[in-house]
Amino acid sequence: MTLLTRAYLIYATQMLRGLDEVRKNPMGKQEILFNHLIRSGKNTAFGKDHQFENIKSIADYQRLVPIREYNDIQPYIDRCRMGEKNVLWNDSILYYAVSSGTSSDKRKFIPITTESLKRCHFSGFQKMLATYLNNNPKSRLYDGKSLTFGGSVSQIDPDQFWSGDLSGILTKEAPLISDLKRIPSKKIALISDFNEKIDAIIKTCSKEDVTNFAGTPSWLLMLMQKIVAYNNVQYLTDIWPNLELFMHGGISFNPYREQFKALIPSDNMHYLENYNASEGYFAFQDDFNDPSMLMTADNGVFFEFQTLGLGGKEKKVHTMAEVELNVPYAVIISSVTGLWRYNIGDVIKFTSLYPHKIVFEGRTQLFINAFGEELMIGNAEKALFECCKKHNAIVSEFTVAPIFMQDGKKGSHHWVIEFAKAPENVEKFADTLDEEICKVNSDYEAKRTHTYTMDRLRLTRVPEGTFLKWMESRGKLGGQNKVPRLAQDSKFVDSIIESL
Repeated sequence: MTLLTRAYLIYATQMLRGLDEVRKNPMGKQEILFNHLIRSGKNTAFGKDHQFENIKSIADYQRLVPIREYNDIQPYIDRCRMGEKNVLWNDSILYYAVSSGTSSDKRKFIPITTESLKRCHFSGFQKMLATYLNNNPKSRLYDGKSLTFGGSVSQIDPDQFWSGDLSGILTKEAPLISDLKRIPSKKIALISDFNEKIDAIIKTCSKEDVTNFAGTPSWLLMLMQKIVAYNNVQYLTDIWPNLELFMHGGISFNPYREQFKALIPSDNMHYLENYNASEGYFAFQDDFNDPSMLMTADNGVFFEFQTLGLGGKEKKVHTMAEVELNVPYAVIISSVTGLWRYNIGDVIKFTSLYPHKIVFEGRTQLFINAFGEELMIGNAEKALFECCKKHNAIVSEFTVAPIFMQDGKKGSHHWVIEFAKAPENVEKFADTLDEEICKVNSDYEAKRTHTYTMDRLRLTRVPEGTFLKWMESRGKLGGQNKVPRLAQDSKFVDSIIESL
């Protein structure tokens, strides 16, 4: 371990001790945080509207404050954006992370406070790095540079707030000392034009010694492929021989894993997932051999977890002390951003308790239940991953929609897939994919085999570059924009096919 890397570990020792406490007693940390949140929100407009002065316990809070989605809390956010003070939080809100989600075109403005930047986003990332270095004593991470590829921010008014992609906000507010080890420069990183930014990154970063990079797998893969082509080499390690870490998040890494391994044929390369949403930094992978992520119970976010209520079941809400293993939960947060009992639209499952570890299952909107099949995104991605292994194929992008029953015909699902490496026979691939979905989803299997409801899925293969062009046509390039994977109607599928 190099001197600079060792120096960071000494600085991070306290973080690692804190993480050990989180693993042993997450609810203790959550209760301390809960009390801080209630005190901080007591004199805000939201706190007065919801009788925070009468909240003495978590049960009181759950009784007085209903769970909200964005439309419900938007009137308060709009008041903040108009310049009103002490609406959601007892401090100024200078940034709003703009997010449309994966299944909606509606723009959401998620408040970012000074406390959330320091206590949540930056703190979570630092804990992940400290854990990685502690687990990898031979690391030379700080011998070279860290490449980040994200979005941009813009100021609405000289005296008002900034808004944009979370990654752009984090780049703009990153400590000055981090500029010494991060590329590209802030000037390039915050370029608003996506293609102009890519060109600038390729030209300036190809000459650097990059040891690690971070971002959304789909956009990073595209960037890395362009860097390899620009330098006329076969592997990314021909340019950056000391690469050792990719910190990814936002979407499942499985569809991209083999493509990254093909670009980086190095035994020294590590891949770690982190759960850093616009609303907060929630979890990170703390073990190379375990794909699940450790919940950050002390990062400024009070968590609740709501069962999905599928199949007519009652929705129930649990704290971290009450959750069970392998149950899909919607994530409800209250945080130092000024969001209160906010349903962020994500679904997770706990794979471990003490320590509390999770896997990301997808979005609450990202499921198809047109025929009672209840296909969740986690099922779809797992089945696709197994199918690719059996057919020696690699999928770049995909989306799925229902085909509804009409004219006496059964319904089915329509998969639109872009392959980086196509199978020898696409129809046989579709057969296997249908079989794999049956294996991971008993409801799908029942509708396929025991009723007259569903036929075998339909698969449409599209040319390479189709999804990128389609995202560009929608103004959804870069940052935290994602291809919508599962939808309840054929709007996205129809649009992609019409774009061909």
